[in-house]
Amino acid sequence: MFKILTYNNISRAGLDRFPDEQYQVGAQIDSPDAVMLRSFNLHEQVIPASLKAVGRAGAGVNNIPVAEYTQRGIPVFNAPGANSNAVAELAIAGMLLAARNIVPALNFVRDLKGSDDSLNEQIENEKKHFAGFELSGKTLGVLGLGAIGVKVANSSAALGMNIIGFDPFMSLENAWKLTSSAEQAISIDDLTSRSDLISLHIPLNDKTKNLFSEAHIQRIKKGAILLNFSRAGVVDETAVLAALDSGALLAYVCDFPTGALINHPRAIALPHLGASTEEAEDNCAAMVADQLREFLEHGTIRNSVNFPEVVVTPSGDGFRLSIANENKPGVVGHISSILGEAGLNILDLLNKSRGDYAYTLVDIHAAASEKVVEQLRAIDGVLSVRVI
Repeated sequence: MFKILTYNNISRAGLDRFPDEQYQVGAQIDSPDAVMLRSFNLHEQVIPASLKAVGRAGAGVNNIPVAEYTQRGIPVFNAPGANSNAVAELAIAGMLLAARNIVPALNFVRDLKGSDDSLNEQIENEKKHFAGFELSGKTLGVLGLGAIGVKVANSSAALGMNIIGFDPFMSLENAWKLTSSAEQAISIDDLTSRSDLISLHIPLNDKTKNLFSEAHIQRIKKGAILLNFSRAGVVDETAVLAALDSGALLAYVCDFPTGALINHPRAIALPHLGASTEEAEDNCAAMVADQLREFLEHGTIRNSVNFPEVVVTPSGDGFRLSIANENKPGVVGHISSILGEAGLNILDLLNKSRGDYAYTLVDIHAAASEKVVEQLRAIDGVLSVRVI
């Protein structure tokens, strides 16, 4: 029986993927095999000795100390693309909010007082202050062409916009999905200097923190709109505020309110609504539940942020060892030697690496004793060993 500890309210669409006869799932679980969460902060939590995997029902993993889990040989799974439609639709809404001055116009109407005749007169006198522009014919620059960025680009093209995109790490799968009318920018500066609206869809990590810097912001076309539905940290907020104050930026639309943005007349800060749809929560929970099941039951790794993707079939008649290790010479050889000395015949072996870490699956003809498992754990560079 596998035990799944849940934090936050996980969608039933995910929880129902765990069969009752094989899984115990709940918020009060001792010695869990896996943790499933959304936004709960794991940075201050002690890692249970029993833990084998973590599943985040969403894309970002900033609430998880990934490096610490990696050193324990624990894969951290996420759900890339599961909430892409929700975020893409919100980005389109953000463009319309800013282009048509909808937020200040709504605030103006809410503050009106008087009779209907008086209201009509005030509206006719003041509506010129909220005149905007149409998106059709404007150029949208999309920085980051993953699942979300591609959907934003395609939807915007359908609205009649010209699309410029930049992503040096774009996957072949997403390239096939991108509208053929999109034009490739040669750099971030090339994209910013040619775009009337710029939409950011990049992950936050050490390399992308403040990636959209003051230098890039200074090259934006005067009167452009910047949209950030990635993470707050990918943008230099101080530079954005200065550009808003000077009028260089017409508006900044983001999903991450701060004290400086909340009351700025040119900023539209939403309360982190990107994935806040019933459909997105269902999709994320279902995807992560399936990934946790595949890993716990068969050793398969899909959409891990810290270990390589390893997709395998069930082990069949043999026994399977799941080994997380540092990516260093000699580890696989030591594994084979120990199994050979124990008289265990290797039916199949798969080893894949990702940066400094690797993952090894070994199918053997008979069960490995606890002594053999401990010998494997003692190999220099081995982080975890699990018998499936």
